[in-house]
Amino acid sequence: MYRVLQAEFGISATVIYGSDFSVARPQDDESGATLAWDADLISGYAAIFLSRVADGGARTNVGVTTRGLRATLRAAAPNAVMLVGHSLSFHRRAFLTAYRAGYPILYRGETTDHGHRSNGLKDWARDKALRWFYQRCDRLLYVGQRSHEHFQRLGCPENKLMFSPYGVDTTPFQCDERSRERLRGPTRAALKIGSDKSVILFSGNLSKHQGPDLLLRAVKQLPAGGHDRIVVLFLGSGDFQSELQVLAQQPPAVITHFLGFQNRNELSKYYHAADLLALPSVQQEDWGAVVNVALHHGLPCVVSTMVGCAADLIESGVTGEVFETGSERDLATAIEKLLPLVEQPATRAACRAKMSGHTTEKGAQGVAEAFSSTIIGAKQSAAHCS
Repeated sequence: MYRVLQAEFGISATVIYGSDFSVARPQDDESGATLAWDADLISGYAAIFLSRVADGGARTNVGVTTRGLRATLRAAAPNAVMLVGHSLSFHRRAFLTAYRAGYPILYRGETTDHGHRSNGLKDWARDKALRWFYQRCDRLLYVGQRSHEHFQRLGCPENKLMFSPYGVDTTPFQCDERSRERLRGPTRAALKIGSDKSVILFSGNLSKHQGPDLLLRAVKQLPAGGHDRIVVLFLGSGDFQSELQVLAQQPPAVITHFLGFQNRNELSKYYHAADLLALPSVQQEDWGAVVNVALHHGLPCVVSTMVGCAADLIESGVTGEVFETGSERDLATAIEKLLPLVEQPATRAACRAKMSGHTTEKGAQGVAEAFSSTIIGAKQSAAHCS
């Protein structure tokens, strides 16, 4: 998005990172596996690291500090500062540094209330702190419907709210119909999946909170003659894999393939080999970017009510189905309902059309509009004061 912001909207972006651990020693937070990115994450815009792993800098986001940020901001001399979170100490200290220095502040983060468990006094204190924080931001960028509802609930005025949707970079992918025709057959053949099988793809960490076991249990609940024509592909890694393998073999057995972690340029063949994607998260999923990826490939999705993007991207009977979190029966019903729609060109076209409003370009456009309106407002205020 920062590349697009600079290349297409002419807004120079300087991104200040607390540490370079994500590029120097990338590691999955849940599985602990060391990753190897197949993309250049820091080209096309100015990137500054306050610390580096090689020099003793933080190796996780928890340990990142804002040491040196004030001087870095002074040297960069920005017209505005955009923050992308408020939960980490780094984000809170960054806000205070920018606010005290008098910079206009834009905020674009994962802000939702769905799946939140009420906690009386703690919730009251959290809401009060967030209201104070949002009041001091010049623009609040919401990434989707649930994000917008969050800001509304906390009394944020509409003239401060601007839409900047989440998008995924599709450059490494091969999403079109021609690629599907080329990749689907060979990939299924390599996995020994016949044309009579329907393939459900799970893409993410193999962890309890994303519900991969719920998916297997739901498939087992499909009517006789239904579950035995289903194949489940698990794209990802995690400590939960051994339990899933045992569960899959328990009667009635489910045909499964565990594909492990794959870099982005290897993903398209698996998405095209599949007929639908399932994201059965049992804990709050602020957005769910794998749904974006699936829809770009023309793949309808079944997601739980805990998935943040459900309100924006899932249209029942068109781009997928939403099921009640934690319900095996409801998930099985959603799969049954969606299966007749898969492999239809009209379904794939509808999925891709849904993504036209949720791209990195649209996200960058929202940031550009928020930035421009903030700067114009600041200049008008300065002129009025003079």
